[in-house]
Parts: sequence; structure tokens; C-alpha cells
Amino acid sequence: MKNTFLNIVCGSIFLFAVTTAKAEMNFGVSLMAGTLDTSGHELENANTSDKNSRSFTEDFVGGSLFIENTFSNGIVVGVDYIPVDIEVGSGSRTDSAVAAASGGAENDTGTRTSSADLTDLVTLYANIPLEDTDFYLLGGVHMLTVSPSATLPNSKYSDEDLYGYQIGFGKKIDNYKVEFFYSDFEDIELSPTGGGNNNKIEADADAFGLKLAYVF
Repeated sequence: MKNTFLNIVCGSIFLFAVTTAKAEMNFGVSLMAGTLDTSGHELENANTSDKNSRSFTEDFVGGSLFIENTFSNGIVVGVDYIPVDIEVGSGSRTDSAVAAASGGAENDTGTRTSSADLTDLVTLYANIPLEDTDFYLLGGVHMLTVSPSATLPNSKYSDEDLYGYQIGFGKKIDNYKVEFFYSDFEDIELSPTGGGNNNKIEADADAFGLKLAYVF
């Protein structure tokens, strides 16, 4: 894992809640929908002048399972898990061969396809209540794995673990919670293994969404 700072934030949230009040544990399920913005580019043979850039705006729907502690001071701390993969950035391009005499590669031809799956998306979150209201502030840390899929001759991109953060606000009505959130994921850099390929993928993603949760 890359970011020690986020580990410190996670630990601090839990330590604060645990040491300030007695907890009541609950579990629940949620449905969510939103928009995911992904932008990135592929550098061929690590050449910054040979850059293939793409941007995607995609709608998504999904669900999650969560378990949370509600403390007597009103703070809620929990862990949310999305059990299904989310595909992002699916696309393709067709390359044409350039003769070696002109500085190209004779075998640099064909259709290249690529996409990525966000898997094992776990969110460590806290709900901070606003005094004398049913509203609360939302803050969280995402942990997930990016599993790229690309057709490259004799090589492939490896999975990469990522962090992200989430902010938002919500309202609790009896056993229901309604949340609006923004999530931002750290920049990703992927290099293929095998085949002597020096390509590199650099990308970034963020999302806006609405979540409806039921706490048992």
C-alpha cells in the first residue's frame, strides 16, 4: 500500500470514536447510483510524444454491505464493502503498421482493446452528526484493487492497489440513511510485464453519487 498518511487517518478516526463512547453495532445494505469520470493516457514505449488519451463519463449503479458502530456521542464509524466489480474505461483503437524504413515497427498493427475493473472496494467511513439535526457529515477512505485488461502482444498489465477518499453529507430517517457523496481516487500508473513492452498507462478517476442505505 502506498499511502501511510491515509492509514494514520483511518486509525485516528477509530481511536477517537472508541475512546470517547460506548458503541452499538449494526449492519445494513445499500443501493447507490452515480457518475464516474475517468481520464487517462497510454504512453507507447515510454515516449511522451506518442500518447493515446481517452476520457470517459459513465453512469453506474450498485450495492454494498456494511457494518457500523453507533456511539453514544452520535458518531458512526463503519466499514462498507461492494461485492461486485465495476468496469471502467472500456475502449479500443486500431493501429496501422508503419514500415521499418520509415522508423516504424512492421508488426505494430491490429486492434487494441482495454478496460479496467475496480474490485474489492472497501470504504472505512465516519458519520459526524450536526448538532440538533438529523443531518451528518460523511468522510471516508477507499481501498480497492484495479485489474486492467488490455490486448498487448506478449505482455499484460498487473493489478494495482489504490487508495481514495470520500466526502459528503447525509440524513438519517429512522432506519434509513440517504447520502450524497464525492469520491476521488489517487493517480494510477501501470506498466506491463513480459514481452519487452515499455508502454505505460496513467489515469485518474472520481465519482459523484447518491446512496440509500437501510440499517438493521
